[in-house]
Amino acid sequence: MDDFEQKIAANLKNMIRGFKKAMSVKTIDFPDKLEWINTSEPLTLGKLKGHVILLDFWTYCCINCIHVLNDLKDLEEKYKNEPVIVIGVHSAKFNNEKDKDNIRSAVSRYEIKHPVLIDNDLVLWRGYKINAWPSFIVIGTDGNVMGRAAGEGRRDMLDSLISRALEKGKIDGTLAKKKYEIHPDIYIESYLKFPGKITINPQENHLFISDSNHHRILKVQLEEGNNGKILNIIGNGQKGFKDGNFEEAQFHLPQGIAYQDNKLYVADTENHAIRSIDFTTRKVKTIAGTGTQGFVRKYYGDPLTISLSSPWDLAIDEEYIYIAMAGTHQIWRLNLKKKTIQDFAGSGREDIIDGELHDAALAQPSGLALDKETQKLFFADSEVSGLRFIDLKNKRVNTLIGKGLFTFGMKSGSFNLALLQHPLGVDVQNDKIYLADTYNHAVRIANLETQQLTNLIFRPRKGICKIGDKNCDVLPLYEPNDVLQFNKKLYIADTNNHLIRVFDFKSEQLNDIYLY
Repeated sequence: MDDFEQKIAANLKNMIRGFKKAMSVKTIDFPDKLEWINTSEPLTLGKLKGHVILLDFWTYCCINCIHVLNDLKDLEEKYKNEPVIVIGVHSAKFNNEKDKDNIRSAVSRYEIKHPVLIDNDLVLWRGYKINAWPSFIVIGTDGNVMGRAAGEGRRDMLDSLISRALEKGKIDGTLAKKKYEIHPDIYIESYLKFPGKITINPQENHLFISDSNHHRILKVQLEEGNNGKILNIIGNGQKGFKDGNFEEAQFHLPQGIAYQDNKLYVADTENHAIRSIDFTTRKVKTIAGTGTQGFVRKYYGDPLTISLSSPWDLAIDEEYIYIAMAGTHQIWRLNLKKKTIQDFAGSGREDIIDGELHDAALAQPSGLALDKETQKLFFADSEVSGLRFIDLKNKRVNTLIGKGLFTFGMKSGSFNLALLQHPLGVDVQNDKIYLADTYNHAVRIANLETQQLTNLIFRPRKGICKIGDKNCDVLPLYEPNDVLQFNKKLYIADTNNHLIRVFDFKSEQLNDIYLY
């Protein structure tokens, strides 16, 4: 049996299993008390009578959930003229993901157009016997559960289920004659849109910004008074996968960036590729990845023939680019001289296990910082709320902070007791590690000498602002994605505020960078 036949057989087996499980699950209407996003009114099964309904159980931290969004968009486009409705059921993992404003921001970031139901108490999750993100339930036009699936790579299976449900509805007369009209929320535009990562050319005071949801990269001259003059805009602002000059190149939700020798390297996350920006030739070029997502966890060879999986951040030295491969829970390494790429650390299992490079387990690494002097590569291991590092000399993975996939919080103190919540950004300077503790809306400092975690900037408790309350004087951070220490200041990609912020260590003031 060849690979194609094996794939067909596996999909058929999964479909049969899904049908059997579906038979034991009853349809549950959407509870009145639950809140909705992306619809002008709450939905009910009664309003959607005669529709095929695809429920997507997801949580916005989950890289696998992010991956399947493109499959859902494809299905929505295919059945846009049919009575088919996709509904996201947001079932939070982290406490921060239970906040409606935070979920709304994630819905905007990932350009989700379908309705999203907030299931914080896991009412539907338990009712439909869900146990993994992402999971799917297909409800037929007669209101009965028709099938279920879990995990990535289920597009064809879901497509088949929807097609069968529509055909059945036509035959038995239960198909709605008119599609229910959904009115998505409208989001405010800003000059930056969910800026992801930042880096610096210290010799020229050039700050680089991945303006993620505008699908472009900015090169900015830092000036006095927290001003930033935009020198270059790389990318035409349309999502796509195209090399060429600065004006015609296209990216898709770029994140990590690293600068060296008048070149900027980009983790083009949704294109699953690494791109180079040459400021001498003013050209963008793909140097790794094919533009499609891959699932390979063991590889050594040509970087242009292997499909990568959600590269999220980069770190660079004279020979290598280190890649936080969030989609496979690994760190990969691209050799700039030999032009080869290989898996470097992590078995691909999602967990927090230390040890030799290929025995260790990582969990969606999303931020990198290389200390060239000590030869340590620090990384924010987001799904285990961890701060970890690779000892490049001894080729081992070690953990400083972090205990497991479901252990997180906001706690300072010694490393063995401290807690983070889904950190995404990290920078290292001497014996201090600066952390974008994303879901705590905070910047924190891990002191390697004292082995203590302290707070630098953190969001005050939500409440009512009173006259003279200093907590209300400054816009608090909102899911910061990256940090960068430079010239006695800390630069912050304040992602959900759509801003680049700067903290002055001397004055202890937090200000916005004004771009012009």
